Amino acid sequence: MTNPTEAVAAQSPVQTDVIIVGAGPVGLFAVFELGLGDMKCHLVDILDRPGGQCAELYPEKPIYDIPAVPVCTGTELTERLMEQIKPFHPTFHFGQMAEKLQKTAEGKWQLTTDRGTVLEAPVVVVAAGGGSFMPKKPPIKGIDDYEGTSVFYAVRKMEAFRGKNLVIAGGGDSALDWALNLQPLAKRITLIHRRDEFRAAPDSVSKMRALVAEGKMDLKIANLTSVSGADGQLASVTLVEEGKEPYQLPCDSMLAFYGLTMKLGPVATFGIGLHENLIPVDTSTFETNVPTIFAIGDINTYPGKMKLILSGFHEAALMAKKAFAIVHPDRRYRFQYTTSSSDLQHKLGVDAA
Repeated sequence: MTNPTEAVAAQSPVQTDVIIVGAGPVGLFAVFELGLGDMKCHLVDILDRPGGQCAELYPEKPIYDIPAVPVCTGTELTERLMEQIKPFHPTFHFGQMAEKLQKTAEGKWQLTTDRGTVLEAPVVVVAAGGGSFMPKKPPIKGIDDYEGTSVFYAVRKMEAFRGKNLVIAGGGDSALDWALNLQPLAKRITLIHRRDEFRAAPDSVSKMRALVAEGKMDLKIANLTSVSGADGQLASVTLVEEGKEPYQLPCDSMLAFYGLTMKLGPVATFGIGLHENLIPVDTSTFETNVPTIFAIGDINTYPGKMKLILSGFHEAALMAKKAFAIVHPDRRYRFQYTTSSSDLQHKLGVDAA
């Protein structure tokens, strides 16, 4: 993945045009749309790299609904967006939470992170997805000792599971998707779910059952009650099937998909109107009830809202038009196409192409 410029926490406020809270795909594309309007961006994200949920939860999982891109992974999408926004030189503040937001005497927004970085801008864009998310852990004593070594809650590199005797616990889309995607790589996969009903897409469930019938993977309808091993390396898990005695299933790796806990975090204290932990917006500009604060992507809500990346891209474009009037009040907004505007092509560095 492209290594972006990461800012060092400063004692005095850093001045910019737009502060973006969240560096997922929608936040990254917002940099592009804002950049076309000569607006510089600083982005704050609690993760240690760009990509948001795409990078954190399914970096190698195929995505099929990006316009004109038949298939790409979360990592590939992030890399392409990072390449696209290079001409606008955004500054990233990774591993930081947007903790406090207040108005300055000059009418700008001052945002302070939990690491003491202070940013000032006339516009704030909240592109924080569903907020800060944490995996729900299995209620198993001592599981923390294995996390990051042989117990995982997300797949970062598929190759890490090649040749593994792998247990996948869960019954939703993530569990089924990874059972199917990793089956060709792993030595053996055992899918564990507490009941013989799944919350995943019917097609995925059908494919999983076919692999089980062919003897290419195992399915255990059981409760996962404990894990055992040494020095962080898993050796087995204990299962309890209805009406049977507990038994141990040997394994050397486990993926647990018990869902996510989403927390809006300090954004909820910014004074923005909320509805069921989402931010209502004006769909002509995607401005919140607080003037000059916008919300785009999965964090916002409005009639007919669809939580798709492409919807967030559309929202970013309309947001940027209104932001232009705020950042450049002395300039007239001119709608232009990148295919025909020499000015926009110059900004993108493709005028000589």
